[in-house]
Amino acid sequence: MLTGSELHAGMALRVDGGVYRVVDATYHGGQGKMGGVMHAKLRNVETGTVRERRFRADEAIDELTPERRDLQFLYSDDLHAYFMHPDTFDQVAIERGRIGRAASFLRDGLVVTVEFIDGQPVGIVFPEVVDAVVADTTPPVHAQGATNVWKQATLDTGSVIMVPPFIGPGEAIRVDVARHAYVERAKKK
Repeated sequence: MLTGSELHAGMALRVDGGVYRVVDATYHGGQGKMGGVMHAKLRNVETGTVRERRFRADEAIDELTPERRDLQFLYSDDLHAYFMHPDTFDQVAIERGRIGRAASFLRDGLVVTVEFIDGQPVGIVFPEVVDAVVADTTPPVHAQGATNVWKQATLDTGSVIMVPPFIGPGEAIRVDVARHAYVERAKKK
C-alpha cells in the first residue's frame, strides 16, 4: 500500500476494481486545514481508456508490481506486435497503442522486457535511446529565419526523423525514443 502523495508516472494501481497505469501525476499542496491532493491521469490496462482522478494525500492506494519477462520480438501488423518467450516458445500479442512510439523501433529478434499484470501484457520496457541505421535521406530544408538546417531521414526500421545535413545513408545514429529525435552519431564498436 502507498499513499496518494507517492504516485508517479509509470506505476500500476488497482482502483475501483480495475487495473490502471499512471500516465501523469501532479501534486497540489493544500492550504490551511485543506490537505493536499494528487491529480492523476490513469490509463485502464484492459480497455486503454484514460480517466482523471484525484487522490487525497493520505489516501491508501493498492499498488501492483508488474511481472517482467524478457521476450523476443517476432513481427507486427497494423494492430499488434507479437513477442515470443525464447525458452517456452509461447507467443504474446500486445496492442501497438500500448507500446507507444517505441513500436516503430522494434526489429526482428530484438529482446525486450514485457510487463505483465494479472497475466495480461500491459507494455514493454524500452531503452530511452536506441541505435538505428539511416536508410535514406532527403535534401536539407532551409527555412526562412531558421539558424538550424535539418533534413528527413528514413531509418532501417521505417521510422522517419529529422537529422542534421551531415548525416548520410548507411550511417549509424542514436535516437531518443520518447521524443522521436536525433541525438548523435553512434559510436563505432
